[in-house]
Amino acid sequence: MKKETIVREVILHTKGGMPLAVRYTLKRSKRRTLSILITKDGNLEVRAPWYSTVAEIERFLVLKQSWVLEKLTEKQQRLEELQKRKDRDPLTPEQHAYLEKLYRRKAAEYIPQRCAYYAEILGVSYGRISIREQKTRWGSCSAKKNLNFNWKLMLAPPDVLDYVVVHELCHLVHMDHSQAFWALVGSVLPDYRVRRRWLKEHGDELML
Repeated sequence: MKKETIVREVILHTKGGMPLAVRYTLKRSKRRTLSILITKDGNLEVRAPWYSTVAEIERFLVLKQSWVLEKLTEKQQRLEELQKRKDRDPLTPEQHAYLEKLYRRKAAEYIPQRCAYYAEILGVSYGRISIREQKTRWGSCSAKKNLNFNWKLMLAPPDVLDYVVVHELCHLVHMDHSQAFWALVGSVLPDYRVRRRWLKEHGDELML
């Protein structure tokens, strides 16, 4: 069954009871559960199973409206702060290029060390490690056991970088996000949910 993406509006209410029209992107697929997320660009996205009706989806949004409006506001504020930061950035393009090259080199040295450390704990082996700038991913694991990591992880707290490393190494055992996969991640990093949440909420702030 193919995926479907449509854009709709739903009426949500603020804590003061004021109605607010909120645009959201609805993505239907063969998934089994409903989920809500705020995208990197500050937009509302709902992922739903094929069998979910629009009425069911929008009832779910109304049920979660306090959380949705709070997170949309927080995201918009962060985006505005990031734009202000860009506007007052004293670095020249040449300085940016130099710093990126420096961080890429540091990533190529540091991330393989963390992979080797956690691979021994997990008892797994992997192929090549590549350092890239992936627009939508912090890391990935190929079917050939090659690992890719975003150099911008060097701008994150070390425990968050370690979470991404462990996440990708666990895909060498489970090439999915099943309960068994998350159980394996949790066996190495019991607080992985905290680290994952930080990356979701602050990942767009990892910039020079």
